[in-house]
Amino acid sequence: MSPVSKESPRRRSLVFLGRFLGFLALFYLVLASHPGNDRLILPFTTIVARASGALLRAIGESVAVVGTEIRSPTFSVNIENGCNGVETALLFGSAVLAFPSTGKRRIAGLVIGFAAIELVNLVRVVSLYWIGAHHPNLFARSHTVIWQSLVVLWGVLLFLAWAMPQTRAAEAARG
Repeated sequence: MSPVSKESPRRRSLVFLGRFLGFLALFYLVLASHPGNDRLILPFTTIVARASGALLRAIGESVAVVGTEIRSPTFSVNIENGCNGVETALLFGSAVLAFPSTGKRRIAGLVIGFAAIELVNLVRVVSLYWIGAHHPNLFARSHTVIWQSLVVLWGVLLFLAWAMPQTRAAEAARG
């Protein structure tokens, strides 16, 4: 049996916020450094480009993937930081790690959440390439207004879905 916390809701919220911001700052410092970007982010983004290229070829698009760029004779996109799902995954991961939970639940949340974020991001990249190739006048709005918002919203919804059952259990334990 675990001890029941007598902290006020305001204090718990401030502790969560402080931990969340700390994890977020730490992750951004590591990944924004040249070694972090070069050894982690760039290879990961290359994998995103290859997976997106494979999906595009599966739906009949004639594309080639070179590094982080998906191209055809008529259109190309380069997947850059901000377009690889990593920022949303960092927000989600920081929130999961900051939230009071067991290590086992955090690990499960991180793995499932990261996979779910990247799955939606693959749909994003594939659809944006398709829109750019077939409806170029819609590309800019789809990229910056629709999909950026949807991916971040997806990360927030995933966190809420992960945290709500634990919040209810903690409240029930407090009585």
